[in-house]
Amino acid sequence: MVLDIMVLLLFIASMVFIAVYTRKKANTADDFLLAGKKGVNGWMSAFSYGTTYFSAVIFIGYAGKFGWNFGLSAIWIGVGNAFIGGLLAWMLLAKRTKNMTNRLSAKTMPDFFEKRYNSPFLKKISAILIFVMLIPYAASVYNGLGNLFQAMFGFNETQGLFVIVGLALLTALYLVFGGYFATSLSDFVQGIIMLLGVAVMVIFFMINDKVQGFAGLNELSSNGFGLFPAYGDKGFLSSPLIVLISLILLTSVGVYGLPQTVHKYYAVRDKKAIMQGTVVSTIFAFIVGVSAYFIGSLGHLFYTEVQTIGGTDNIVPQMLNKVIPSGFKGLIAVLVLSASMSTLASVALASSSVLSIDLYKGSINKNASDKAVTLTMRITCIVFVILSVAIAILNKKYQISAIAYLMGLSWGTLSGCFFGPFVLGLYNKKLTKAGAISSVIGGIVLTAVLIVVFGGITAGFDSGFGAILKNGVNNSPIIGVICMAFSIIITIVVSLFTQKPDDKVIENAFDKKIENVIE
Repeated sequence: MVLDIMVLLLFIASMVFIAVYTRKKANTADDFLLAGKKGVNGWMSAFSYGTTYFSAVIFIGYAGKFGWNFGLSAIWIGVGNAFIGGLLAWMLLAKRTKNMTNRLSAKTMPDFFEKRYNSPFLKKISAILIFVMLIPYAASVYNGLGNLFQAMFGFNETQGLFVIVGLALLTALYLVFGGYFATSLSDFVQGIIMLLGVAVMVIFFMINDKVQGFAGLNELSSNGFGLFPAYGDKGFLSSPLIVLISLILLTSVGVYGLPQTVHKYYAVRDKKAIMQGTVVSTIFAFIVGVSAYFIGSLGHLFYTEVQTIGGTDNIVPQMLNKVIPSGFKGLIAVLVLSASMSTLASVALASSSVLSIDLYKGSINKNASDKAVTLTMRITCIVFVILSVAIAILNKKYQISAIAYLMGLSWGTLSGCFFGPFVLGLYNKKLTKAGAISSVIGGIVLTAVLIVVFGGITAGFDSGFGAILKNGVNNSPIIGVICMAFSIIITIVVSLFTQKPDDKVIENAFDKKIENVIE
């Protein structure tokens, strides 16, 4: 236990050092949000993308719940994350996002929407939506960490809450001090820790008596938890195959419309960095994603009923406590801390930037100085962290929803609103302001309607609003996929029948002759 605590303290000290080291590298709004005009190199961009992608939600919530539900076939979620959410995402989005945001001088996704579609309204509503919907995502990360420390170190619920608050303070420290450069540098360090940690995890699990190498994997396959799920007879929405496909799509394609992952393309340095980032982020996502879901899939070798350990959110923490010996628990805790802190810093930065740049500078005080905007970003980062911690504590106390579903709700809503206007907007010159607005407004309305409908179908429409809401949120993966498809369709269809965009707006967005474009 002493060695484990020492490893944790060393990690905390390294994060504090990064905060102090980078304190003078975020003096302007560009410095704070984009690491200055040069941006960051490919390796740092890739690790920043990967560590933002994977957090305690993946390791604790998703891996535990869906590893239990699907067994070894949950690994396909990690494979999808690597090749669809990593390789394909970088190939389709990185260069075009970097170029178009340079041409438009856009610093955030709402800023991009305003300048790409000439719509201040779209900027405001997307900024508010981003801030609101990233809070439950951050809260789910805090909850996952609380569960981990309670299981692995024997903390009670009160001590687990102190862990949540301490993590929040540490994340806020280096984020407020150094902005995006500090998060990128810490992400690089944390990414290395994650790769080392997942390798240690897989080794210890494979040699454990409950698994016994391939013997345990064969046992899972024999019991119906192999690499390929059956269609099942639980109905279309609850079919293992359909749910698994929706999870792959939500977690892999969903990142195309998330401001915290898209932001990495804004700040990547050049063409060489994009090529590096494409390769490195794919390898990183494959190793971490597949390993996380593989560990989660082993749950049936350790437990027969999850109710005895408090539900699926506790499967991975409890298994880690059994499998990882003292002396290595600190490394595994640091692994999940690394994944979580990088995600928390990214979502806090994305949220604070939309409030500061898009609402404060964009609407409230258009003459605000760069210094005032930077200060506002620092303050709103702290506000976001406080709100996220409050939601995490309330969720932990009242068990509002499982960790995995809080994340699914956040990802599904944002991607369901932004996928069409952002991804298609990088390629299609004919998309209109009305089409983009229809996607955002329609995505919000459709998400709310589907939560009620699916919740009513699952729980019964006479079960009360609370039960309907809870069960509706539990269908967030398939709701998110439906909303992303809706975003693509509504953006295109409405654009076909509404006023064409102004030629000057299109020229500003797509003209290759404008400076700072990566060829």
